Amino acid sequence: MSYDKFIKLSSTVVPLPIENIDTDQIIPARFLKATERVGFGENLFRDWRYDDNIKKKDFVLNDKKFSGDILVAGKNFGSGSSREHAAWAIYDYGFRCVISSFFADIFKNNCLNIGVLPVQVSSTFLEKIFELVYANPETIVNVNLARQSVSVKNTKLIENFLSLIHISEPTRLLSIAYAVFCLKK
Repeated sequence: MSYDKFIKLSSTVVPLPIENIDTDQIIPARFLKATERVGFGENLFRDWRYDDNIKKKDFVLNDKKFSGDILVAGKNFGSGSSREHAAWAIYDYGFRCVISSFFADIFKNNCLNIGVLPVQVSSTFLEKIFELVYANPETIVNVNLARQSVSVKNTKLIENFLSLIHISEPTRLLSIAYAVFCLKK
């Protein structure tokens, strides 16, 4: 399967300010029977989105005022088991980028392997994005992979997402992973 690639992504966002979202919340285990990477999007956050197959009006993915290619999530996104189906569900739903202040390492790698860009920003920056998006759901967030930055259109809010990581061998490898992400076919 070929995945969408991008160098720049500008989109409205879906805010999900919940911390410690694990992979079982992203895609419940009962939906893991398929081995192909398609069809998981309909069950993304299934237990939060539906009650007896009826959409819960108060869940953000069911709120028509929020949409976009970018999911902005609370700290510690993708924790728990190492199921790659969680990244598949995010991609299949239509998200191409997830912004959070912390990702579980295995989840982050699973995202990079399938074409979802996990962008780690500071907690302060993340909170500012949430504030702006709740004040105006039409807020545009820009992710620039070449510059490794996240910015909010029509504001001075910008942050480099690699500057937040200590320089070490894993960081060097992460930088290479981002570069490879750009070049994937």
